[in-house]
Amino acid sequence: MSQVELIMPKMGESVAEATIIKWLKKEGDKIAADEIVLEIATDKVDSEIPSTAEGTLMKRLFNEGDVVQVGKAIAIISTDANSAVEVPEVKAPVKTEVISVQKELTNTVVTEVAAIERTSTSGKFYSPLVRNIAKEEGIAMDELESIAGTGANGRVTKNDILAYIPNKGKQYTQANNAPQLQVIKEVSSNSTGQQKPTLAVGAGDEIIEMDRMRKLIADHMVMSKHTAPHVTSFVEADVTNVVKWREKVKSNFEKREGGKLTFTPIFIEAIAKAIKDFPMINISVDGTKIIKKKNINIGMATALPSGNLIVPVIRNADTLNLIGLTKHVNDLANRARTGKLSPDDISGGTFTISNVGSFGNVMGTPIINQPQVAILAVGVIKKKPAVIETPSGDLIGIRHFMFLSHSYDHRVVDGSLGGQFVRRVADYLEQWDINREF
Repeated sequence: MSQVELIMPKMGESVAEATIIKWLKKEGDKIAADEIVLEIATDKVDSEIPSTAEGTLMKRLFNEGDVVQVGKAIAIISTDANSAVEVPEVKAPVKTEVISVQKELTNTVVTEVAAIERTSTSGKFYSPLVRNIAKEEGIAMDELESIAGTGANGRVTKNDILAYIPNKGKQYTQANNAPQLQVIKEVSSNSTGQQKPTLAVGAGDEIIEMDRMRKLIADHMVMSKHTAPHVTSFVEADVTNVVKWREKVKSNFEKREGGKLTFTPIFIEAIAKAIKDFPMINISVDGTKIIKKKNINIGMATALPSGNLIVPVIRNADTLNLIGLTKHVNDLANRARTGKLSPDDISGGTFTISNVGSFGNVMGTPIINQPQVAILAVGVIKKKPAVIETPSGDLIGIRHFMFLSHSYDHRVVDGSLGGQFVRRVADYLEQWDINREF
């Protein structure tokens, strides 16, 4: 019998593992080549895994909710057309992982923990790896139940339990030689170690569980604010020439290039130029080290139909002309809204733009997308009366204005650099050539 292993594929830069969300095929099901077999999720994006061969799914080597390393076999497919469904059991690869967590022994007594069941009384499933970590760290079943899981159906993943361990805030003592753990004190805390407020739920209030992406966004935003001291500088830019030029060329552009010309690629072009003028905006921080990025990769915050947010990245934006930027912007935005982005599409960004003007907002104070050190928000474009200087004197005219809001990490970007950068972006927009060819 000829068998083929279905391998967990490489999911992009810096992604080493993925969580199985849902199996779409059962053992014994016939599968066509390139037919979707299962859905997986990384900390960046959800994806579908197709079959690499035509045949029968003989064995699923992992369960839903399990975390699987890139390169590991996740299923066995028989390519023998006459193969029977019943096959000898194929042993799943044993995943051995040594978790080293420093334990503070002062005023802490750890006793034996009762075995963690595969499925709790509430119906939650726990993978072997999670159960082993819980046993090693002295986490009882009732405590494990309290951990908010980010896996499928709220399952606790390896990352969830490892993130919980340093801040679990519990002390245990042995009482009456009983095998169970007695909880002495519990401090309700978030990822920053700060005490969380106690919330009261009133009659008629609706409790909505965050979906997986919202949980990731929430953790990422809290982490960013905790990591970087945010400062925001504002500039009001006269974008009249940009508005008039786009109005003049957008119809021909759409006919010739087959896509709409929005303001976003124009803003990205100005940002890329300003980054070349001020390269110390295009950095990351590693402890006390500053990493100056060679490539200018611009992320564009994109709202999804679900209400969540994702940031696809235009790589080497400074090397693209306006047509190239427009095509990249339109392609990434469309694939983001239809769930077709790959992990590589949302990794490697070095600076981010957020268009709060698309929601009618005048300005915003955006949160830095770690590990970047700056993010620019562009507000709605509005007509305003303005003083126009001419050789024959000042005049009052109607102009188009827009606020630029630049948030930056004050550990490494001071007000001088942060303010000059956003002013330079505004300069490039204000100096736009209204006769520019495309």
